[in-house]
Amino acid sequence: MKRSLVALAALAITGSASAQSSITMFGVVDAGISYYANENTAGVTASQKAVSNSGYNASRFGFRGTEDLGGGLAASFWLEAPITNDDGQGILMFSRRSTVSISGGFGEIRAGRDYTPTFRNDVVFDPFFTAGVGANMLYLANHGFGKWLAGTPATGSTYVRSGNSVGYFLPPNLGGFYGQMMYSFNEREKFDPGTATPATLHTQRTGRYLGGRAGYANGSLDVAASYSSAIIGDDFYAGTTTAVKTWNLGASYDFGVAKLMGEYSSAKKSVDSARPWVSAPDNGLKGYLMGVTVPIGPGLIRASHSQVKYDQNQPSGSNAAKNPQASKFALGYVHNLSKRTALYAAVARLSNKHGAALSVAGPAFAQGQGALPKTSTGYDFGIRHAF
Repeated sequence: MKRSLVALAALAITGSASAQSSITMFGVVDAGISYYANENTAGVTASQKAVSNSGYNASRFGFRGTEDLGGGLAASFWLEAPITNDDGQGILMFSRRSTVSISGGFGEIRAGRDYTPTFRNDVVFDPFFTAGVGANMLYLANHGFGKWLAGTPATGSTYVRSGNSVGYFLPPNLGGFYGQMMYSFNEREKFDPGTATPATLHTQRTGRYLGGRAGYANGSLDVAASYSSAIIGDDFYAGTTTAVKTWNLGASYDFGVAKLMGEYSSAKKSVDSARPWVSAPDNGLKGYLMGVTVPIGPGLIRASHSQVKYDQNQPSGSNAAKNPQASKFALGYVHNLSKRTALYAAVARLSNKHGAALSVAGPAFAQGQGALPKTSTGYDFGIRHAF
């Protein structure tokens, strides 16, 4: 009888906890047929046909949950893994997002791996959500520009996501104002005295990230600005630190018959030195995006134009090399079969000038004979199912 009473009490406690908690399994499976053709200035085209994934929304699988702690507090977790469902791989790591958080009237404090504040603007103000051949060039260019220098212990980029981070989000009841901050630790080893530090490049500050985003959304209007600073390389004994500082401004307005959106982005890569007499030229890029979505019955037309220009600090004069630049136009249509299932199609054309080497996807540009990347064309036809 005593054991029965203990068991009943345990069940009662478990039931009470379950009533205050929720765990959800979710995901997206997106598959399509894609074609890519990348041509260089010598007229050589490298093309590819493929069964692809993530042409409309990124394929993913995850778990998320929330527990009511009482007093307006809640604890939450989010584990989200990428899926390459075209070949049956993925779900090896929760590399899309892996966070735990606590929230209340003060906002939300979140720790783990998550989207960076700057990248969120690229997604929100892009008709193609940075997915498939239509993904905007601000995302494509900044992602490559912000990669860590070759030879780092963990070569990569903190432009899209950053791990080892602590973030703060404003509460949602501020009359339309919203914002977030994120700081990522590089988790490098420190030595005391400093002379004991190994003479290895990119081991002291590389990987550190600091960023923030602030915006206002009310009715049809949404506008947001963000800024970030990411360290992509360092040399302890030379006293140098290579950082990429990025800012962008995006906005959208929904007129009902059409939703207009746009974004301006600027990034600068610089080398800071502890020795004033040592200097290195800065370089950067600037670009813009203009987009529109037009609802038609159960469907949605999407279109965008984006352009990026690199600044390589070329000397002035008539004989100076021109800075690389690229532009892209994308057009797509989504037909919603239900709230969770949609058919989609998209086509994009990208043009490179003066040595720019961006592409919609697919194989690398053919090399040789001094040829430079010229144009990149691609299309996606697919189906997306969310659960």
